[in-house]
Amino acid sequence: MSRKYYLIGIALVIACFAAAAILYPYMPSRVPIHWNLHGQVNRYGDKSILLVLIPGIMLVMMGLMVAIPRLSPRDFEVESFHSTHLYSMVVVMAFLAFVHALVLWAAVSGPININKAIMGGTCLLIALLGNVTGKFRRNFFIGIRTPWTLANERVWYATHRLGAKTMVGGGIIGLMGALAGEGPLLCLAPVLVSALVPAIYSLVYYKRLERRGELT
Repeated sequence: MSRKYYLIGIALVIACFAAAAILYPYMPSRVPIHWNLHGQVNRYGDKSILLVLIPGIMLVMMGLMVAIPRLSPRDFEVESFHSTHLYSMVVVMAFLAFVHALVLWAAVSGPININKAIMGGTCLLIALLGNVTGKFRRNFFIGIRTPWTLANERVWYATHRLGAKTMVGGGIIGLMGALAGEGPLLCLAPVLVSALVPAIYSLVYYKRLERRGELT
């Protein structure tokens, strides 16, 4: 099962590098690599960076995902939800591939509304990750890792069940805002709230269990 996710990840890296290599002759020597909040280019770089930047980030991410199971301490292993852990890797890598495609498009075709596209992609990413957040088991690398979720398993599970709902909801609301042409701050606000609510809840729920003497 895990092999499938690694193969998808490798395929995404190869596709990103191949796309940059194919389009390389059609790019100007200096290409846009950074945009401000208004969608205006504020940094240019040599076009060769597009061959290695995002494909390299994706490879590093895959390496970290391979290392995490070996780095996890006892009682906080990721093996119990390994397929979900790898699904998250593929979703994030697909988002990076999407960003890579946007940057290549801007390099070859000229100005685009990249902020709207990235905001929409980010909100969709949050919703897709939220869809599996409830399957994360207690660990030090992935999930809503507050002092209270890490300290108590009941708090971890309750927080992640709530987080799954808020992330999906916040991601969908943000995506709808991006599609409607709203600004980056309005699109990101639901996503930020979706992360903040479960973090606060983890503290509140932990203290409730503490008052009841139900912490183990």
